[in-house]
Amino acid sequence: MIKLRGIEKVFKSASGDVKAVDNVDLTINQGEIYGIIGYSGAGKSTLIRLLNRLEEPTAGAIEVAGRDLTNISGSELRKARQEIGMIFQHFNLLWSRTVRDNIAFPLEIAGVSKAERIKRVNELINLVGLEGRENAYPSQLSGGQKQRVGIARALANRPKVLLCDEATSALDPQTTDSILDLLVDINEKLGLTIVLITHEMHVIRKICHRVSVMENGRIVEQGPVLEVFRKPTQAITKRFVKQVTEPEETKETIEHLLSKYPNGQVIQLTFVGDDAEQPLINDIICKFNVNVNILQGKISQTQNGAYGTLFIHLDGDHAEIEKAITYIHDRKVEVEVIVND
Repeated sequence: MIKLRGIEKVFKSASGDVKAVDNVDLTINQGEIYGIIGYSGAGKSTLIRLLNRLEEPTAGAIEVAGRDLTNISGSELRKARQEIGMIFQHFNLLWSRTVRDNIAFPLEIAGVSKAERIKRVNELINLVGLEGRENAYPSQLSGGQKQRVGIARALANRPKVLLCDEATSALDPQTTDSILDLLVDINEKLGLTIVLITHEMHVIRKICHRVSVMENGRIVEQGPVLEVFRKPTQAITKRFVKQVTEPEETKETIEHLLSKYPNGQVIQLTFVGDDAEQPLINDIICKFNVNVNILQGKISQTQNGAYGTLFIHLDGDHAEIEKAITYIHDRKVEVEVIVND
């Protein structure tokens, strides 16, 4: 569906050239939700704008839906862009137009008849859950409702790809989840390919099938979300994964426990897929002469299955602790010893 080969973007400035995107190769499959994550300045916003040529690449090739976007211009490029919808962090709505008229705007530009516009707008209002708000103006809407208008407008011309540029960054957590649920629903109902950029791992974890991690204009790690969560290799990826797998109070809890129970070992268990739902702790208590104190734990659902982390303190005879750890390994649960005796 989307193929990038050797993409580069260099911005000229008085202080010298700035390479915002550096030799990126990327393939995104039909019908998947693909996430691109990175901190500010990583190049992710520039990369997504290259996908519909809002930015011109300095080098490389961009193919979307079988069309080489780097070798077209004029009316052909405008036609290609109709197959690529885009939603933005700050909504970019027309404030003098109602919800209905905002959604209809791209259809007007495309020359769609009035009857067809009315029919399509009604379909989209129902799809994004804005029934009863058709005649409201943007100033009368909540942040989540504004983004729903933005999504409906982006879908007006029946695009094959939907680009999301930090689409939930301006929203509160509850509204963010509702918008992410809507994007998943749209993906499933329409078979739409969705590409989103974000700096929040929660967004990636909740809806993406695969993810790329960007740093300094390059993709430094990529793969299925569950695999990236399970075995992040880059330092920046590990920082992102910790956003959703390790509560902020984990370190303080561990330190408190160790001060209270100076003996034994603190270990981190990582569960993936069905292993996250197995009664492992109960089995350890029943099979080995060790005391188990649970520090912190969390199970997160991804599009590819469950991912869980659990911090526990094992106390008892050293040999029994080692047997328990070996048993955990044999159950295909990853173990990392945080503190030794």
